[in-house]
Amino acid sequence: MAEPSARGYAGSGGPGSGPRDPYRTESGGPNEPHGTGPDGTGAGSAWPDGIEPDGAEADGIEPDGAEADGPDSPEGLAGGDGAEDLPPPPFRSNRRRRRRGRRAAAVLTVLAAGGAVAVAGLGLGGDADTGGGASGGLPPNTAQVTRQTLRDLHTADGTLGFGDTAEIVSRVSGTVTAVPETGERITRGEELYAVDDLPVTLMYGAVPAYRPLKEDVEGPDVRQLERNLRALGYTGFTVDEEFTGATASAVEAWQEDVGLEETGVVDLGRVVFVPSAIRVEAVETEKGGTVQTGAKILSYTGTAKAVTVELEPEHLRLAKKGAAVTVTLPDDTRAAGRIDRVSTVVRPATGQQEATTKVEVIVALTGAKAQKAASRFGSASVDADFVAGTRPDVLTVPVAALLAFAGGGFGVEVVTGTTSTYLPVTTGLFAEGRVEVSGDGVTEGAVVGMPK
Repeated sequence: MAEPSARGYAGSGGPGSGPRDPYRTESGGPNEPHGTGPDGTGAGSAWPDGIEPDGAEADGIEPDGAEADGPDSPEGLAGGDGAEDLPPPPFRSNRRRRRRGRRAAAVLTVLAAGGAVAVAGLGLGGDADTGGGASGGLPPNTAQVTRQTLRDLHTADGTLGFGDTAEIVSRVSGTVTAVPETGERITRGEELYAVDDLPVTLMYGAVPAYRPLKEDVEGPDVRQLERNLRALGYTGFTVDEEFTGATASAVEAWQEDVGLEETGVVDLGRVVFVPSAIRVEAVETEKGGTVQTGAKILSYTGTAKAVTVELEPEHLRLAKKGAAVTVTLPDDTRAAGRIDRVSTVVRPATGQQEATTKVEVIVALTGAKAQKAASRFGSASVDADFVAGTRPDVLTVPVAALLAFAGGGFGVEVVTGTTSTYLPVTTGLFAEGRVEVSGDGVTEGAVVGMPK
């Protein structure tokens, strides 16, 4: 039988140099004191009771994983009656091993889990006491079970600005006679630009202008126009989806005020609908230039500060619209934010650079306090903390404290004085280097084994 592996705490060395192996004795023989060799130097045999080196078989253990004959065949081994039970602890005291005689010892398998090394073990029946004291092989380090709120947190680099940009194109042709300044804010009812000395006006709405609006026309774009007229102070009509004579009269009054011919008809291209007030990002034409229908006039953003973040595709779970995000500004001020928009950005391959796919997230800074804090900066690099999940008031242990049983499931080694006990646990959220645990006997303040 091959030598059983050493206990797999993170950071341990090989046999003889790292933490204890629960299946090793430190005696030179069955009749010598634990922890000493024949000469009393501690250099005795490293083989547990009932296991001989060089492949020799111990009494009561069959080769190639076969079960031992007789009534003493241990429960919990593959094929035994107790195979479906929770796996018992992977280690028991020398006292109990001697009382039961030479029994089979399971091999520990070292696993990597969540960046920490855990121990896989399949023990034999009986209690889980380690025997106590240094000779009983207590863990090399310990930690406490704590009660806290766990957050699945991911921090990403972001850029502070004004979020997404969009374009405005002309729906009329002619000579550009007025354009806004870069950075200028334009709100409802104000002039965006002018063609042939006639203004193009900004109004709010989600439905883009796509037809002339006049008497007897019906639809949501009519309601949108009437809402804007009402907000600008024009009255005498009902806000609905019908363009009536009363609506035409309000349109004529508005046309007089902005310097258009009073026709009662809103020609296509004289109003641009956007969701809210805008900030001019860049002007794409010049005063005095000639534009045709479809020509780009300007690009714009919203007026509120926002953060743009690019996430790797594996972090898509973090990008849920409406989810809260905390932004850390260059002066370490923390500002509240909320995910406003999520989109996938594919950048084609260029030269030797392979094509990439990113998840672009626009985080709107929420509230006057956050906007005021961000207004001190123009474009700046910031940190954005995304929370994918939260588990309030749960018991937690360091991830490295988990022991993974070969038969399935996890456990922890609870240390009491000079003895320790292996207890099975159910795991929950893994976050911040800790893991949520629950199980019988696992209580707040309990001491659990840890690697060095």
